[in-house]
Amino acid sequence: MLKVIDLACRRGDRRLFSGVSFELASGTLLHVRGRNGSGKTTLLRALCGLLAPDAGEIRWRGEDSRRLGEDYRADLLYCGHLNGIKSDLTGIENLRVAAILDGNPADAERLWSALEQMGLAGYEDLPATALSQGQKRRVALARLLVSKAPLWILDEPFTALDTDAVDLLLQLIAGHVSDGGIVILTTHQEVPLTAGRVQRLHLGDESFCDRPEERTTNRANQHESIREDSRDS
Repeated sequence: MLKVIDLACRRGDRRLFSGVSFELASGTLLHVRGRNGSGKTTLLRALCGLLAPDAGEIRWRGEDSRRLGEDYRADLLYCGHLNGIKSDLTGIENLRVAAILDGNPADAERLWSALEQMGLAGYEDLPATALSQGQKRRVALARLLVSKAPLWILDEPFTALDTDAVDLLLQLIAGHVSDGGIVILTTHQEVPLTAGRVQRLHLGDESFCDRPEERTTNRANQHESIREDSRDS
């Protein structure tokens, strides 16, 4: 469903990565790893169309994502390092605006239910400036509960979350993959699945794979490695 072909990105005069290729079918999680500065966030932003790669192609359902334009962006949900919420709006107002911008306007009941599921019952009407960092992150991640997008792209989604919120987010990710969705994320945390497929992409000089037979690298530039695990339901 998502195919990336020989993607390359730079930051200024420095090449972050090149020759990155992978293909993700429905029901797949791609775990992107690498040292600081290896280009993980840049890769995710390129996949979202927020920056143009130096080379390569991103194809969605067989079509060039650039040609698809808004049709491609309507099929993805991106949650970056920043929460993307307005401090003067309440949690429910932020979620309502986000749902509209994502192309998934939802009724009030669904929005209140999403915030409640994220552990924000009783905080829905407070301005975001009065919330803790963890609560702000929960407001941002509540978008996952109202979105219909099949492709989730999440940059360090577990940041600032407590144990309960981490467990909930793990359940949401596993459920989305089990339902046939695709999740691409960066995190230092393992994401266990009971169904679907896990692929791992490592950006950097050292291979992420433990065994040589599991390893594929691009020796012309930096070494990228893909490892794939299947989980049967």
